[in-house]
Amino acid sequence: MENQIIEAATLGGSVAKLDFSVWALFLRADAIVKAVIVLLLAASIWCWAIIFDKYFGLRRLNTRSTEFERAFWSGNSLDDLYERIASQPRDPMSAVFVAAMREWRRTPSRGNAEPDSRLGLADRIEKVMQITLAREMDRAERNLTFLATTGSTAPFIGLFGTVWGIMNSFQSIAISKNTSLAVVAPGIAEALFATALGLLAAI
Repeated sequence: MENQIIEAATLGGSVAKLDFSVWALFLRADAIVKAVIVLLLAASIWCWAIIFDKYFGLRRLNTRSTEFERAFWSGNSLDDLYERIASQPRDPMSAVFVAAMREWRRTPSRGNAEPDSRLGLADRIEKVMQITLAREMDRAERNLTFLATTGSTAPFIGLFGTVWGIMNSFQSIAISKNTSLAVVAPGIAEALFATALGLLAAI
């Protein structure tokens, strides 16, 4: 009984001496687990960069769209509004407006055109507006595919790191022929660390 108590105390002391900090777990991991950790960290950092960029970008676009809408419905001349913003539209609404006005101005006799010509002009303006709107939407949704891909694949990449770390733990047990917690704990900790990073990147 005393021998078992002494052995348990020795194992507990050896486990307590191990450093389980994040940096220590990374340094103890093998090359595969390190690659998984670095990949997940890079993906997480890039995702947060995209999130902050989209947040502030959408707030800026919302403010500019509100300003354009206020100017559009102010009752002032649309030609004057076009002249002010034609060189550099600052939001999707103004970009669509500029594209429509530019197409309308390209028509020589736009005011005295025949009904058929007016119908053709309306169709062209509508098509130009749809194309411009689609281009602006693509610009606003840029990098969202990366967020979706990271959110769906990061847990599986972390799970791969977990499985690999557990395999290393079992190999350490087989080599040392020792099933003590001091042998198993480091590998399990590294494996769970990879899982945590995968979940962090996905969230």
